[in-house]
Amino acid sequence: MQEMSLFWLRVAAVLYSVGLVYVADYFIRRSAALYKPAFSAFTAAVVFHFVAVVEQAVATKDQFQTVSLLALVLAIVFLVVVWIYEFESLGLVGFPLIAVLTWIGAAASINVWPASGLRDAWLLGHVLLNIGGFTSTLFMALASVFYLLQERHLKTKQPIPVFTQLPPLHTLDQLSTRAMYAGFVFTTVGVIAGSGWAYMESGTRWIGEGRIHISLFTWAFYLAVVLLRSSGGWRGRRAAFLAFYVLLFSTLTWISHTGLRPLLAK
Repeated sequence: MQEMSLFWLRVAAVLYSVGLVYVADYFIRRSAALYKPAFSAFTAAVVFHFVAVVEQAVATKDQFQTVSLLALVLAIVFLVVVWIYEFESLGLVGFPLIAVLTWIGAAASINVWPASGLRDAWLLGHVLLNIGGFTSTLFMALASVFYLLQERHLKTKQPIPVFTQLPPLHTLDQLSTRAMYAGFVFTTVGVIAGSGWAYMESGTRWIGEGRIHISLFTWAFYLAVVLLRSSGGWRGRRAAFLAFYVLLFSTLTWISHTGLRPLLAK
């Protein structure tokens, strides 16, 4: 019974993950074309998720089952809200959140690496994703710097030393926005991959580490910035300063996860 419950839960987790593809596509191309397939997969996932929870003898026996039950409740509430209020934009938050929670619940019996090569490949993928996220964030911040310089030049009508020719404000804002979307996608997948790798290495002990809290806070702040720029209409100077804060938190995250922290502490 327990094995079948875990099997159906993992099926649900895979279907929930289709929503991650939609979110990534929306942020990169600003297209909602994948919403209907993602929502259909999400609806099917709720059914399999419900079956998995029903087959569990005790739905809150450990932290994994509790997280799984939380994900199911959130998924059902999400469906009700979307059906009643046609609140499709809620999927930009609901899809990734519920997918991550379900994968955490589905990791109940995974505690050893099936092969050392998989462990090394997983870690390499996590590092490359983080490098992609940090690089994109850096370009977002640089575009924001040049945006502020160009804005000052247009207001004062005075040439800027060194930088005599800069792209129009719209071009710089577009570059910053695209770099932000790419950085958020890399960071999100990197956080998921890193969480999975940490769980395989040390179980749930990694959750209490300070560097993990910094990483999650950076991701949450990144998500808030994306929502403010995509849905809140934040552009120009406000968006530029938000980019600086994202770069700052991303840098702190890198320092906390690398050998730079002991060096800086000296």
